[in-house]
Amino acid sequence: MKKSIVRISEGLGNQLFMYAHAYSFSKTLGYDLFIDNISAYKKINIRSFLLDNFNIPIKIANPIHIPDNFTKYISYKINKKIDFFRINKNFLVEKKFSNKLTKYEDYTKIKYSDNIFIEGYFESEKYFVNHKKDIIDQFQIKNIDKKTLFVDPSIILKENSVSIVIRQHRFDEKVSNVNNVEKSNQFVKKTIDYILKATELIKSKVQDPKFYVFSNDTTDLSNYLDDKTYKIIYHSTNKPINDFYLSSLCKHFIVGPSTFHWWSAYLGTNKDKLCIRPPSNISFSSNNDIYPNDWLDVKSI
Repeated sequence: MKKSIVRISEGLGNQLFMYAHAYSFSKTLGYDLFIDNISAYKKINIRSFLLDNFNIPIKIANPIHIPDNFTKYISYKINKKIDFFRINKNFLVEKKFSNKLTKYEDYTKIKYSDNIFIEGYFESEKYFVNHKKDIIDQFQIKNIDKKTLFVDPSIILKENSVSIVIRQHRFDEKVSNVNNVEKSNQFVKKTIDYILKATELIKSKVQDPKFYVFSNDTTDLSNYLDDKTYKIIYHSTNKPINDFYLSSLCKHFIVGPSTFHWWSAYLGTNKDKLCIRPPSNISFSSNNDIYPNDWLDVKSI
């Protein structure tokens, strides 16, 4: 049996991209997909594995294939280095260019061994579009405790609801210093400017829109946004999943600079949905192919 093992890391949005690519890749080439849900989170303790909240048929990799201690990690790194010389590759690592940018590439054309380790973000619909229906079906949340939701989902479904996401601590969540905190603050200010402009565009195209604001940190958002126009969502329980669930129910999206919101916008089921994408000065992805073709460029505002 041919096996592929995808290393899952970072937050929810990145986890979904990693899995979507690995699933489509494995399905295309006839590999049985397994997940390494451990090794990356040994280092990133501000994140956790969240894919088990979805209808994903998760198969966890055998512990011998997970580099979760020093000895296995060194062996894994050496094996990855010498893979350059192999005809049939053991590793699929997303290619980065000198400027750290990435773009869609068809990695299924490379020759592989019967066991493959997959690493990378693969932030583009192009990686999984051939298995889009499977991905959408699997990316439905399994269990939602509606008593823990800040808003009744039936209200969002009835309204011309608009989802907004503001990402805080973009640069200081891992290393907090004066410089990174200031960069994060500027990032939020640029995000707010974008949201205010995009709000006017939505108002010109959607009758009586209702704006819902989600954020990884809602502490000071009321200082930026008028509470008569914007409803901030304050979840205290199961926050990432509850935020994701309510956001994906909305009819339209002012897409925030985060892979988290990319996915809730992408999964939105309104066939007439408007998705406005953020400008380049608040870029959140290194992939040139991050946006679907039908999302509106902020320059149209």
